Amino acid sequence: MQTPDRRRFLTSTAAGVAALAGLRDHRLFAKEPQSRRKLPVAGVVTHYTNNSHADVLLGKILTGFRQDGGPGPNLELVSLYTDQVPKNDLSREVAEKHGIRICKTIDEAVTLGQKTVPVAGVIIVGEHGDYPVTPDTGQKMYPRRRLFDGVAAAFEKQGEVRPVFSDKHLSYNWADAKHMYDLAKKMEIPFMAGSSVPLSWRWPQLTLPQDCELTEAASVGYGSVEAYGFHALESLQCMVERRKGGETGVASVQAVKGDAIEMAEKAGQWSRQLVFAAANTTPPFRGNRERKLDERAVIFLVEYRDGLRAAVALNGALTHNFAFAAQVKGEPQPRACWMELEEDKPYGHFAFLLQAIDQMMQTGKPSYPVERTLLTTGILDAAMHSLADNSKRIATPELAIRYQPAQWPFAKENAPSRREKAIAS
Repeated sequence: MQTPDRRRFLTSTAAGVAALAGLRDHRLFAKEPQSRRKLPVAGVVTHYTNNSHADVLLGKILTGFRQDGGPGPNLELVSLYTDQVPKNDLSREVAEKHGIRICKTIDEAVTLGQKTVPVAGVIIVGEHGDYPVTPDTGQKMYPRRRLFDGVAAAFEKQGEVRPVFSDKHLSYNWADAKHMYDLAKKMEIPFMAGSSVPLSWRWPQLTLPQDCELTEAASVGYGSVEAYGFHALESLQCMVERRKGGETGVASVQAVKGDAIEMAEKAGQWSRQLVFAAANTTPPFRGNRERKLDERAVIFLVEYRDGLRAAVALNGALTHNFAFAAQVKGEPQPRACWMELEEDKPYGHFAFLLQAIDQMMQTGKPSYPVERTLLTTGILDAAMHSLADNSKRIATPELAIRYQPAQWPFAKENAPSRREKAIAS
């Protein structure tokens, strides 16, 4: 196997951005520094329809962060591979309008048919599309590994690598996720993945102190267990990874519902106070309807290797948002925040994810560790299997994943709720 020449990549893409050492000021609508070049990138997606993740992520490369022709990232989408082309497909129309090459294969998207890798990076969006679910656990079998493997094969063939971003969790199953991670490490591919939620607006603007001691943590969310449970897990993990000693991994996972929720509470496995502390940071229901955990609730119980316990509560009767809470040792009250998303187009929280991707493409270094998403992927897979197996506690020795957090910022400006208040006034 030919080892890709990573230095060749770094020389070709980083020469014009040497001044970018450290974090730049991420003001979403400020003009970009002239020194930043527009780098060509390839898109590899499951499908591209209105409001799909491909649309609200790649669309911001084409028409700006607000998708209105305004400022955008220093990236240029030059090629696109779509795994499926449904009747309501947008990719062909968008490609014709913006001069994007529609590719029949992933290799073509990466190489543009040349004997080199002319793109500066690849964005994989394996979300949305007509794919089956696993018969036992109901997990959507998005072909994220196949898409990543196709990109890696194109790199290997040419003896070059480029940064790769893969949207959401790495895979619906742990084995594929670990394969992707290991392959990226082996080939020295700068690799990043995950949810937009950790980069979204926070109210209050909470960042836990580095090396703080946590006694317990919780996050809350809503929606389908796998698709939205991942977002809730990422909102948890991006916060607790800052605790003393950094991340050391997860020892066990259990997913409970129905009577098992109350039993777990009585056993001290999760804190109602902490779950509601998180939920109470989010906007109230219309008519001030009471928050509660009803019969649809599912809670992931996560036991970390260092002894920290966390709960991830998913229930539309509790909240229609994502939020986090943690008890810092020695403090009388938990620290908590709402992670605000923009619920309508252009779904502005994806702009902050795209900025992190842009930074990786420009520098060749991930903006935050892919190990976070490897860990949340493993937790989610274990939780889905626990839920399908009568809430069985699943030991997870494979999730002994250690890493230190990055200092990449979350959104602080142009929040949807603040814009609405400004308009109202």
